[in-house]
Amino acid sequence: MSEFGDLRISADLTLPAWEISEAFVRASGPGGQNVNKVSTAVQLTWQVGASSLPAGVKDRFQKLFASRITADGRLILEASEHRSQLMNRQAARERLAEMILKAAVPPKRRIKTKPTAGSVRRRITSKKKRGEVKALRGSVTGED
Repeated sequence: MSEFGDLRISADLTLPAWEISEAFVRASGPGGQNVNKVSTAVQLTWQVGASSLPAGVKDRFQKLFASRITADGRLILEASEHRSQLMNRQAARERLAEMILKAAVPPKRRIKTKPTAGSVRRRITSKKKRGEVKALRGSVTGED
C-alpha cells in the first residue's frame, strides 16, 4: 500500500494522498465470471477547489476539464480497463496526474503582429479584382 501515497505529478508538484479518495465498484468488460464477484473498477474522486495545488494550476484545471467536474467541484475518474484492482488504481492515478500536468503548463501569451505591407497590398488588389468581376455581372443595357 505504500506505493499509493502522495501522487507525484512533476518535480515541483505533488498531490497529497489525503486529497484523493478511491472507491471500488464492479466493472463491466473483461473478466468473465470474475466481474460478477470482484470489485475491480476504481472510482477516484478529487475535490479540485479544496486542493493544495497552486491557484493558477487549479484555475486552469477547472477551465480545461469543466465538463468533467461535478456541480460540487469534484472530479470523478473511473478506471475499469484492467482485470486487476491494483492496475485500475494505477491507471486512474496516472490519468489524474496527466490531467494535472496538462493544466500545470501555462498557455503561451499571444504576441500581436501586424500584417506586412505586401500582404495588405495583395489583399486589397484581390478584393478590387473580385469587385470588378462582380460589377461586370450587372444587367446589360443599351443593346436593343
